[in-house]
Amino acid sequence: MAKTMNKSAETSGRSSFSKFMNNDNTVGYIFAAPFIIGFLAFTLIPMCISFYYSFTNYKITKAPTWAGLNNYITLLGDEHFWNSIKVTFEYVLFGVPSKLIAALLIAMLLTHAKRMQGFYRAVYYIPSLIGGSVAVALVWKQMFSSTGPIVSMIQALGAEDFNFFGSTQYAFIPLVIGNAWQFGSSMLIFAAGLKQIPKDYYESAMIDGAGAVKRFFSITLPCLSPIILFNLIMQLISGFMTFTSAFIITEGGPNEATNYISLYIYNNAFSYHKMGYACALSWVMLVIITVVTLVVFKTSNKWVFYESEQ
Repeated sequence: MAKTMNKSAETSGRSSFSKFMNNDNTVGYIFAAPFIIGFLAFTLIPMCISFYYSFTNYKITKAPTWAGLNNYITLLGDEHFWNSIKVTFEYVLFGVPSKLIAALLIAMLLTHAKRMQGFYRAVYYIPSLIGGSVAVALVWKQMFSSTGPIVSMIQALGAEDFNFFGSTQYAFIPLVIGNAWQFGSSMLIFAAGLKQIPKDYYESAMIDGAGAVKRFFSITLPCLSPIILFNLIMQLISGFMTFTSAFIITEGGPNEATNYISLYIYNNAFSYHKMGYACALSWVMLVIITVVTLVVFKTSNKWVFYESEQ
């Protein structure tokens, strides 16, 4: 009797487990589990902890003590913080458009190329893979240093005292150029968008006598506007978070001309050991990025063209 009951329970258990495994939702959760676990462990939980620490006086070597809104009140009067916001916006203002323009131009050239198109795309994409590395930043630092080839050529043209990293006015230029050089991912997205534009549009425009410039502004840009919006949002977020180039190449100088907000957060956390204040700065940075993104989204209906809406 006992054996019969055990077999019945085992059969029932197997049946329940089989039903559980055959459930579509269960299979979905199993495949999504790595992402869910990673999101909780490396994003959501750290964000919650960071939010708590932003209201504390916290040094890594000491236990945090509650400080209320002191960190947020302090940053309002912190001139170094406001300078970091200013220079970050300057970097984004010049860096993001230059990167998108370079990506679009190369994408258009490669779209019209007939031979070795895949090879050239791969070659132009390589900087996006290695451009953010420390090694490349060190090479970039040498290229634009006072004894580097770029400055040597400029000095040969007559600017004898010219120095990128010795000028608060020009120090950001190598960083902007380095950022624009890493246009590979945006280029591939633009290239995919260009292939989706119907050729009939261009043929009709050519019959009407429209030149290349007219076709670009009347057809290419409007049809690519959703792709431009996507790339713009992604590059804006990336621009506000720029760190490696400023940390390695200029170290925030000269005179804090390249002390971007991410670098200022890093220095407060690991150089000045003000982890609570760094967390508060991080949350302010998140709010700024969110506001800028929302503004772009809200104004996109004035310049983004969706073919399905016409």
